[in-house]
Amino acid sequence: MTDIKVHNGKPMGFGAVLTGGGVNFSIYSRDATKVSLVLFDSEYDQKPAKEVDFDPHANRTGDIWHIYIEGLGAGALYLYKVDGPYVPPKGLRFNSNKYLFDPYAKAFTPGSVFRSYNKQWKQGFDGNMGGELQDLSDFPKCVVVDDDGFDWEGDKPLNRPLEQTVIYETHVKGFTASETSGVAREIAGTYRGFEEKADYLRDLGVTAVELLPVFEFDENENANTNPRTGETLVNYWGYSTIGFFAPKTSYAADRSPGGPVREFKQMVKTLHKAGIEVILDVVYNHTAEGNERGYTFEFRGLQNDVYYSLPASDKNYYMNFSGCGNSMNCNNPVTAAFILDSLRYWVLEMHVDGFRFDLASILTRAQNGAPISNDMPLLTAAINDDPILSKTKLIAEPWDCAGLYQLGGFPGGPNNRWSEWNGRFRDDIRRFLRGDEHLSTAAATRVSGSSDCYNHDGRGPLSSINFITAHDGFTLNDLVSYNCKHNEENGECNRDGSDDNYSYNNGFEGECTNPKIEQARLRTIKNFLVYLFLSQGVPMLLGGDEMRRTQNGNNNAYCQDTPLSWFNWNLAERNKGLIRFTSQLIELRKSHNIFSRIKFFRDTYETNAIPEILWYDINAKVPDWAKMNHFLAFKLSGLEIDSDFYVATNLDQYDLTITLPSLAGNKKWHRVADTAFESPDDILEKGKEELLREQKRYVLISGATVILMSK
Repeated sequence: MTDIKVHNGKPMGFGAVLTGGGVNFSIYSRDATKVSLVLFDSEYDQKPAKEVDFDPHANRTGDIWHIYIEGLGAGALYLYKVDGPYVPPKGLRFNSNKYLFDPYAKAFTPGSVFRSYNKQWKQGFDGNMGGELQDLSDFPKCVVVDDDGFDWEGDKPLNRPLEQTVIYETHVKGFTASETSGVAREIAGTYRGFEEKADYLRDLGVTAVELLPVFEFDENENANTNPRTGETLVNYWGYSTIGFFAPKTSYAADRSPGGPVREFKQMVKTLHKAGIEVILDVVYNHTAEGNERGYTFEFRGLQNDVYYSLPASDKNYYMNFSGCGNSMNCNNPVTAAFILDSLRYWVLEMHVDGFRFDLASILTRAQNGAPISNDMPLLTAAINDDPILSKTKLIAEPWDCAGLYQLGGFPGGPNNRWSEWNGRFRDDIRRFLRGDEHLSTAAATRVSGSSDCYNHDGRGPLSSINFITAHDGFTLNDLVSYNCKHNEENGECNRDGSDDNYSYNNGFEGECTNPKIEQARLRTIKNFLVYLFLSQGVPMLLGGDEMRRTQNGNNNAYCQDTPLSWFNWNLAERNKGLIRFTSQLIELRKSHNIFSRIKFFRDTYETNAIPEILWYDINAKVPDWAKMNHFLAFKLSGLEIDSDFYVATNLDQYDLTITLPSLAGNKKWHRVADTAFESPDDILEKGKEELLREQKRYVLISGATVILMSK
């Protein structure tokens, strides 16, 4: 550290940028009066090795503070200290005693903000020294990263069209953390461990993984305890970001400075070689700093009133549309530029293929917190039209925790590329297959692409991300095994998590050995999978549903970094028939474009138009939708380019003998699948479909779905 030389630096290129024989540091703060760069020799340093003060005349351009340190290189460790006015009613919370992260930091050392502060508080207020940490040995440090030091071997984002996409939502750590994964213990639960399962994902047939948050977060912010074990719980899901450019350090086997970046890149490269895209679940709606009682370690200490949405009447407090204490001021130009820089970095340097935006409606709120209705939101339109992001997949969770619900109308500007998590698909299909009364019409609307939501402004079925289950809620196995949530181990007296699950336990709560109940559960699971993969839109499968992963009825396992949340790979062998069924359904979808249309079906009343979809009752007649109940059947026309397909579901308590629609020419109906059959007869391989002896009628068992195709 004694060999470094200090130069003025340049304002362009935020963060820590390697250049020449040193590092250029650049950070934004409009109202700061003093900025210091804090350098460390080791990640375990209790105290800084050196502090370098910025000259406000030589090291500031506009609102950008910048400095060039000759003699530093990749792996250098740093933090900031920033001083300025502390006037909370005006939204200013500068505190020169606080160590701050660089918002543009590309990597962090291991450690914990919350653990460090909590340890100091336990030592008493006298040890606080005005809030300054006295022991930084467990406090994460920002790491200077060399982004040019990785060999991508020509890898590029795959840019697979949405209509060819099948998404698999999962958690990086939970995917291989269990000993049952077969992954070596030293890499279990890491990016390296995840890539070990690339062949499994490829063989299953999914084309993209949607990873729960991998941006750096601090799992130790959760102070609740498990009432059964007494153990302190964590933030397992990671929806509380502290580093918007940095992959989560604890998900890496190599945790040396910069190691997580290299390991993440290698995982992406391996998945791309397997034909699998990487979509990141990103959280730009709030940060881990919490509300006015939270810790200061980043944005709050840099420019609180710019980065966060604050009430105009009293900026001492925070607008909280996220349910997590604060909301980012997304449509402030500075904050919007920061978010765009983050997204571009993950595409350019990390080669990711798309993003799913958590509580994305917050991104459409004005700086005063009101929904932007008259003008297009600056941020979502900019993301939509950004030239670097032009080929990426953009998926919105089109609501927030303050009641802004934008399903079907998420604003992205002209030529809107945004797709949306379709919560109505989830709820209507759940209720229909549960056997609720008169849900056939709603189910038909979802199967055909949710035109009631998306048939406007040039949008189509691909605007809908269809899902039955997701990380937030029951797994598919639990959806058919529990009537009520069982979140007692979350330490919140079972108050957390949704009560509106539209689930049915089939007569017994929880795990069961009764063969009839298990048969009914498995049949319903297969029904759900049929509707997921054969409906128009983009299907998203919750990881593990294909092997009946269970969380024992916990529908909000955000705090469970335990086997409860991890994949139990023993289930893959136990449920290999269901995995096969899932894989064959995905292959069926891939093999026939009829299930993944770009445009909505033509109206059947159009003059001289060949009907692209026809609906039937049990007698193959046009249904009376007002009376249609516990039954749904439709035929997709191949239009002489593809086969015709007929799909029917019987949710009546009795078996039904249904009439099949006729086929043109000499074509015959062949059975592709029947969810009442046992594996491997429940779905037949491509080219081995079974010719029906009886072409006019079919006996459809109670609770089953059949898929027929013409040949």
